Amino acid sequence: MTRLNLVELLGRRAKDARELFTGLQEIPGSSVYYHTHRFIQQHHYLSPEPPNDFAFWVTTALGQDALGERLASVDTVKFRSIGSLRAAFLDILRSALAERDGQNGECQEGEEFHFMSCRTFILPTPYEARGLGEFREILQKVSIDSIYFHVFEARLRLEKGDNDFSDWFEDLGETKLARDISRLDPYTFTLEGLREMIVQKVGEYVKD
Repeated sequence: MTRLNLVELLGRRAKDARELFTGLQEIPGSSVYYHTHRFIQQHHYLSPEPPNDFAFWVTTALGQDALGERLASVDTVKFRSIGSLRAAFLDILRSALAERDGQNGECQEGEEFHFMSCRTFILPTPYEARGLGEFREILQKVSIDSIYFHVFEARLRLEKGDNDFSDWFEDLGETKLARDISRLDPYTFTLEGLREMIVQKVGEYVKD
């Protein structure tokens, strides 16, 4: 499968860390996902990818480097649900606000944080694999949007707990390969780099 995204502006802004905290409590999960994965989708040629939008804005617009570093340190790969990922950011912001005793610097006009989301449309591709050999060949052809969907969206946004490739390898009885792919940290690769790594891993199990 592959996917197309329609980015949506939610009509909500934050001018300081307190409003960011309040907004983060109330926005839909799709918005949390968007702001933690936008850089991977739009700047897939960068490695490592820039931090999440929350950390980037707190650092650049508010000038709060320490808080920005704490938000940037959230390791997205450790989370299996949007709810738990959201909670990690809220805990950091809650702690920071308490430490500042209510003092909260505002950004300059025009630099407010705009909460956004994206609506994803899942589309079929003409490709279908029935074994590891076909899978390796097809993976070299499909778009990065297809790879992104099966690795990132399946695991976290759809809350399947793992990427689609590992689930399929497990169904084939290729348990070790499934674990090898599952152990990869996809956030440390560009999407093309991730493609190459998975192709290489699968190649180790293909019987020519």
